Amino acid sequence: MSKAPESDPAQDDPSVHRPKRHAVGLPAVLNSVRFVGSQAGIKRGLPLLRDINQTGGFDCPGCAWPEPLHRHPAEFCENGAKAVAEEATRLRVDPAFFAAHPVADLADKSGYWLGQQGRLTEPVYLAEGATHYTPIGWDDAFALIADELTSLDSPDEAAFYTSGRTSNEAAFLYQLFARKLGTNNLPDCSNMCHESSGSALAETIGIGKGSVLLDDLYQADLIIVAGQNPGTNHPRMLTALEKAKRAGAKIATVNPLPEAGLQRFKNPQTARGLAGRGTELTDLFLQIKVGGDLALFSLINRMLLRAAAISPDVIDHDFIERYTHGFDAFAAAHAEGDDDTVLADAVQRTGVPLEQIERLLGMVLAADKIVVCWAMGLTQHQHAVPTIREIVSFLLLRGNIGRPGAGVCPVRGHSNVQGDRTMGIWERMPDRFLDALGAEFDFKPPRDHGLDTVDTVRAMRDGRVKVFVAMGGNFVAATPDTTATEDAMRGCRLTVHVSTKLNRSHAVTGARALILPALGRTDIDMQAALPTAATAPAEPAVPTAQAMPSAQPSLAEQAAPATSAEQPDPTVPAESAAQAVPTDPSSPERPARADGAGATVGEQLHEPQFLEQFVTVEDSMGIVHSSRGGVAPLSPHMRSEVAIVAGLARAVFGDADEVPWEEFTADYDRVRDRIERVVPGFADYNARARVPGGFALPHAPRDERVFPTATGKANFTVNPVTSPEAGPGRLLLQTLRSHDQFNTTIYGLNDRYRGIHDGRRVVLVNPDDAAELGLNDGDYRDLVSEWTDGDRRAPHFKIVHYPTARGCAAAYYPETNVLVPLDSVAEFSNTPTSKSIVVRFEPDSGPA
Repeated sequence: MSKAPESDPAQDDPSVHRPKRHAVGLPAVLNSVRFVGSQAGIKRGLPLLRDINQTGGFDCPGCAWPEPLHRHPAEFCENGAKAVAEEATRLRVDPAFFAAHPVADLADKSGYWLGQQGRLTEPVYLAEGATHYTPIGWDDAFALIADELTSLDSPDEAAFYTSGRTSNEAAFLYQLFARKLGTNNLPDCSNMCHESSGSALAETIGIGKGSVLLDDLYQADLIIVAGQNPGTNHPRMLTALEKAKRAGAKIATVNPLPEAGLQRFKNPQTARGLAGRGTELTDLFLQIKVGGDLALFSLINRMLLRAAAISPDVIDHDFIERYTHGFDAFAAAHAEGDDDTVLADAVQRTGVPLEQIERLLGMVLAADKIVVCWAMGLTQHQHAVPTIREIVSFLLLRGNIGRPGAGVCPVRGHSNVQGDRTMGIWERMPDRFLDALGAEFDFKPPRDHGLDTVDTVRAMRDGRVKVFVAMGGNFVAATPDTTATEDAMRGCRLTVHVSTKLNRSHAVTGARALILPALGRTDIDMQAALPTAATAPAEPAVPTAQAMPSAQPSLAEQAAPATSAEQPDPTVPAESAAQAVPTDPSSPERPARADGAGATVGEQLHEPQFLEQFVTVEDSMGIVHSSRGGVAPLSPHMRSEVAIVAGLARAVFGDADEVPWEEFTADYDRVRDRIERVVPGFADYNARARVPGGFALPHAPRDERVFPTATGKANFTVNPVTSPEAGPGRLLLQTLRSHDQFNTTIYGLNDRYRGIHDGRRVVLVNPDDAAELGLNDGDYRDLVSEWTDGDRRAPHFKIVHYPTARGCAAAYYPETNVLVPLDSVAEFSNTPTSKSIVVRFEPDSGPA
């Protein structure tokens, strides 16, 4: 197993090679095994690969792509293996680490270096004016947060951020805690990615989620993949696309960059993929200008309407009449203007030749069933919501919502981001949810809408939010306008991060700061059962080594009465509780269960009993299923997210609060009981969560062609065509991930499909644009973005000539988030416009 790096490697001089034209294959397998071995060790890591995304195993902490009904023994991708290895690492960030590294030193390190140091193992506290984090007990940490929250002039002076990794159970309790406190300030990572999708879909079909299941992809005649790179961001999607292709589907891809995974896929689970050429996925590639998608779909819709005037069966008149609203206004808008002028304008805005647009139209006319998939390439523009509304209208024209093999497929980027929203993590939850929540817990939830992510940054900047709490994530690295966000964070009185790994947000703090170490998806989660008359221990009770996770100081353990002066204190360091902590936590074995539902493990323990818990998540297609960790945590001081929320809630609300927070920690079934009574679609939750493969949430448009919109029907919309313009001497920059990256987590410094190795500080520029701008391959330049309030600068980027769309450039985030103006947001959704930033190139000012 590798050691944590001592020095921070340079990232500004990568070697550059020819981009790949295919993805995955044997190199992905070898990289996965190599990475797992280096991070977690073979003994600890390989059994986790056996359990990832399997029935009875744990859900990948990476993307939200769903699992098929019949799962392969290796149901993971390379990036999933990296995510698991990073979380299951045996490297530790302990008090000695913080003693050796002042916060100022951490602030100078890259996100890659910080993440490679290991798992956070103990709560730590940064006092006001202090230079180092120091250990703090859980009770003291909760008391500190409670004192700060209860001293605020208004609950709205606090904000509670959520990462998409958080489980359904933890998310439900987290939003309950915030709303009992009195605020709807519940920003989340979805505000920065698929908020535009939710806004558009809620308006047009009545539910802000996709309408397809995996079987729909397999039955589709045409799949359009727009603004998405599944080969890096959702690699298991390639398997589904390959299956669809072999079933006869055609695939059209729409993207500013050619991406290897959508060109040719070498499935490592087949001989053809390992030793042969693999499968050509894309039948038609439309290399569109950044932000040109609205113009493309608008033109296709106009063409369909023109064709329907000649052949009426081109569009589904019966579906339109029975199930939709607004068609006449939509059709009238598309009848305006001269066809030649509209066509020329669309070609200019998209950069796609007319013959390719006509080929796409031909594919559409030949297809009975169509699915459109998209991701951040569509959602992070000022006109993102109109773009997605136009896509919905495209599907409505031919009745492609609410029947097998057809529908909308926004592909979510984080493993439970959709589930968190279902659980109430949203600053604008509808009254029906708040009514049910208030009735269940006997309180009056606040009704004023809260702050989303961008508005939270603005509120911190303006002094209106004084306490910031993050359940997972890396807020300052994920958000736009890095300098403004970091300055805003430093203005808080207290910042709190519930985390598994060290990241940039721990080095950019308020006047005081806490880091609270959480269990991850791969960790076994054991909680002490609450004592009863029948189970109260009559003699000292010490968990065996095999039940090590029970040594974490859960609320239930704190509440249980001591029965002997000899009983070990669960809050002491592991070295002082040898009986409770195994000497080798690498064993992936979990205690035997009395039943298949995370039941008691009495065979392994003396009293008190411990319950092995599982959590649930919702994937990108609305399937809810269980997740159960497989390795012992590295420290007894880690707590589950459920236990952390419950402990904080008890500290804030006191013993008089009637919400049974301790019961929720002791048995997550009790949390699911409450979810069942508050959230629609979760009837018989505990039983259905134990069914292999889980269950699908109801989706009225998909299941019944019922559209719960304001009109009671699916809505056609009128969306005036617009697209971003860079101007002379400028390019449109989109931010993107490398292949060694998941969101803000940097696994390594390579992007091998794009040919970039050993560095990240690069900007990809079309050679023709580079020639016009005087940018030689290998030159260094500063990137400067332009906005109404001034310029923003990202220094010292290496120019890489690359086949991007003309007029467009691309660079990795979070390094280029500094260029995204805080106030440059999508209409209606307030999502940052990270995919269409106007930049110019200035002389290199040297390394950052």
